[in-house]
Amino acid sequence: MEAYLDNSATTRCYEEVKDIVVKTMTEDFGNPSAMHLKGVDAENYIKEATKEIAKTLKVQEKEIFFTSGGTESDNWAVIGTALAKNRQGKHIITTPFEHAAVSAPMEWLQKQGYEITEIPVDEKGNIFLEKLSGTIREDTILVSTMMVNNEMGAVLSVEEMGRLVHEKNPQTTFHVDAIQAYGKYRIYPKKWNIDLLSVSSHKIHGPKGVGFLYVNEKTKIQPLILGGGQQKGMRSGTDNVPGIAGLGVAAKKIYSHIDENVSSMMELKKYFAQELLKLENVEINGPEVEKGAPHILNVSFLGVRSEVLLHTLEDMNIYVSAGSACSSHKRAGSASLTALRLTPERKESAIRFSFCEFTTKEEIDYTLEALKKVLPMLRRYARK
Repeated sequence: MEAYLDNSATTRCYEEVKDIVVKTMTEDFGNPSAMHLKGVDAENYIKEATKEIAKTLKVQEKEIFFTSGGTESDNWAVIGTALAKNRQGKHIITTPFEHAAVSAPMEWLQKQGYEITEIPVDEKGNIFLEKLSGTIREDTILVSTMMVNNEMGAVLSVEEMGRLVHEKNPQTTFHVDAIQAYGKYRIYPKKWNIDLLSVSSHKIHGPKGVGFLYVNEKTKIQPLILGGGQQKGMRSGTDNVPGIAGLGVAAKKIYSHIDENVSSMMELKKYFAQELLKLENVEINGPEVEKGAPHILNVSFLGVRSEVLLHTLEDMNIYVSAGSACSSHKRAGSASLTALRLTPERKESAIRFSFCEFTTKEEIDYTLEALKKVLPMLRRYARK
């Protein structure tokens, strides 16, 4: 038996995604910038993917720009906005529990003379909207927030935040990191006052190494990658046709049965949480189970270090995470869990379980049985 419960790190590709990736690598392999028929065929895959993605967000096709993934999309949104609007101001607002793809560019900008303000969150991961409102100034050029926290599944009220940001200062750009939200929620950038939206393909059963940034046509942003002028000069470099084609297929498919997917994941999550709380010294971190994202559950197993439990479960073919895959090497310093003001013991014993549409109750039950077996042993060992 195997239980893959690390879907927030990456997901298994849909079969249809695999097929179109292989086809565009072995048959329709032309360079979309080429003027001959092979190039035109390749370009058509990009056009189709753009059309399908734009439909999922109800935006214009010309507002979708493909990138190498979520990290590039976030970097471009943050740094590209700062460069484009530095004459307007140098004040940027974010939260204390952003993914490193946002927090690291923020740190870099701070060294360049930008002022970064973090709006605190409560112990459930909810942002203090009144503090956000009071922090937006005339020189605030950007507000950047994630929609779903990648470590413990808190869902931020981005619709309300977007309205508030644009009411307080219509010139402020509002960026949403939707990397854990896209494919789990219907998102409407136009309606929600979102100017920039970052998405990653491999979180929605698409290929790795590709993503996109939605850029509202009225939003000022500076390109970061210069060269051959692809994508209207906004993001140069030969287009990753297999990745983009696969992303388009994944986006279309995941949104074709989103309600069914979300319902299934939430039922499994509720069942798993209910059974976990029957075990000794178990605490669920972040939002109430039903208020959090349907696919993420963060749990502390007090008395057992997360890395020890992770590798013990791995030996039983159960795959989980000790936090974000991009920052698991600095676990004790988890920005997300620190922002919730958890005790050191809870932070050091936290495990993230994350689901997808392929997750089964059998996998959950197998994991529960494994935990019942190994936790008493690991705690006895830790006390020695």
